[in-house]
Amino acid sequence: MLDAPPTIRPSHPSQLDSEIADEEARMEMYGGDDVREPPLLSPKKELSSFEASSPSSAPVTWDGPQDPHNPQNWTVLRKWLLTILCAGMTVNVTFASSAPSAATSRIIEQFGISDEVSYLVTSVFLLGYVFGPFVFGPGSEWFGRKPVLVVGMSAYTLFILGQIFAPNIQTLLVTRFFSGFFAVAPLTIGGGLLADIWSAGGRGPATSVFAASVFLGPVLGPLIGGFVAESKLKWNWIFWVMFIFAGASTLVMVVFLPETYAPVLLLRKAKKMRKEAETPEIAKTIYAEHEKQDFTLGPLLHRTLFRPFQMLLLEPILVLVTVYLSIVYGVLYALFEAFPVIFVERHGFTLSQNGLVFIGVGIGSTLGALTNFYFSLQYAKHITHWKGFPPAEYRLYGAMVGGPALVVGAFWLGWTGEYASVHWAVPAVATVVLGFAISLIFMSFLSYLIDTYLMYSASAFAANTTIRSLVAAAFPLFTVQMYTRLGINWASTLVGLIGLVMAPSPFLFYKYGARIRQKSKFAPCIDLKIAKELEEEERQKAMKVEQV
Repeated sequence: MLDAPPTIRPSHPSQLDSEIADEEARMEMYGGDDVREPPLLSPKKELSSFEASSPSSAPVTWDGPQDPHNPQNWTVLRKWLLTILCAGMTVNVTFASSAPSAATSRIIEQFGISDEVSYLVTSVFLLGYVFGPFVFGPGSEWFGRKPVLVVGMSAYTLFILGQIFAPNIQTLLVTRFFSGFFAVAPLTIGGGLLADIWSAGGRGPATSVFAASVFLGPVLGPLIGGFVAESKLKWNWIFWVMFIFAGASTLVMVVFLPETYAPVLLLRKAKKMRKEAETPEIAKTIYAEHEKQDFTLGPLLHRTLFRPFQMLLLEPILVLVTVYLSIVYGVLYALFEAFPVIFVERHGFTLSQNGLVFIGVGIGSTLGALTNFYFSLQYAKHITHWKGFPPAEYRLYGAMVGGPALVVGAFWLGWTGEYASVHWAVPAVATVVLGFAISLIFMSFLSYLIDTYLMYSASAFAANTTIRSLVAAAFPLFTVQMYTRLGINWASTLVGLIGLVMAPSPFLFYKYGARIRQKSKFAPCIDLKIAKELEEEERQKAMKVEQV
């Protein structure tokens, strides 16, 4: 079913063509965060008073398909610069999640706490990731992308000062939580921002860069933090490095990031047109669709809080993908606690040398991003055949490679890292495989969620981010005990076996995903409708040939 059908176009616009145009317009307008409910779940809606008072008017739109103010029409260079800027913010906030893990011993010494309490320094930051999306999601829908990013990044940066000057562990943990709460803004909004500016063809490569940054940050944390922790500087200089990095990222974002959210841009355009209108009567007929949206507390909470968990309950694809990505994300943060057991305790590394091991994870993540970029280019070849909506299952090739690689990497790391007699380079190379696998699985499935749910992908992302952040926050709390009591070999074997159970997921989705999507209340399934129409056209063409 996933083979590209023949490129046959109807001689006149069909109902499906109109539906495709509508879905493209909704994606372009709302970037995966459509304010409407799916048709199967939508109640009948009466006209608002604003709509009723302007029966002959239409909302302000772009000035034609080539309007330069439309973010979708910005130059490729500008889009890539904004993608890199978005990825840079993501590297920054994820760097802050892991950097203090390198100074665990010095934090223990400073505050006189137990090992178990020290693990909370990472966990409470990730716990902030859990709650942040429910504020920044609706905030970006209401005010636009840039204002919310400015508030989030600025507050996250200021809360790092609380960590620098923390007089006790309680203050450190509270400020870490709030720093994580605000730091999740780029992670929450980044996917929507990319959807604002990229069409389906460019979204895959851009998503690869964005997703790679999610892993690059945590990898850089222990690498840089290890050298700071071993230097003659005070322990809180790790937080000074975080503060300087966060401040620089925030400043660059404030200066160079434009607003990209189409409804807010069109609202600004409508206000400007009303000011320039010749008469008050003409001004009254000018409005933007954004002005008609119901931003009262109830509907807003429904879209941003209820809808993600509603999807989590109703959508088997989202449930299984979330479980898999949560495990993978948890494994990534478990490495921060597992590597000292393997390389410091078994192989006698210093803290800075242990940080260098994370270069392997970074190399693997980069290779994974390049591999996913190649698969994205292959995906782009199908766009014309499928009228802009190829089957979402084409996004799964990366996970098909990454799933088995995760199992290999886990076993490799465990059974070579357990024995001091095995040269340290052997388990170190395994970290490349792990980084490669983790990034490929992550990028592939995030792209799969976008193409499956399209205009509702933001809600799918919110649910996914919440659950995987919870799991990632829990992993550091038991990783050291698990690797100490079970042994490095058997602890890694447990991780590998879990990965082995989940590894068939992308293959099963590839085969049965279309059937599952067909029963979904949130997946538009445009590709299935296109395939059906083209099959019918091919059948009619064959009948005409037989008649002749």
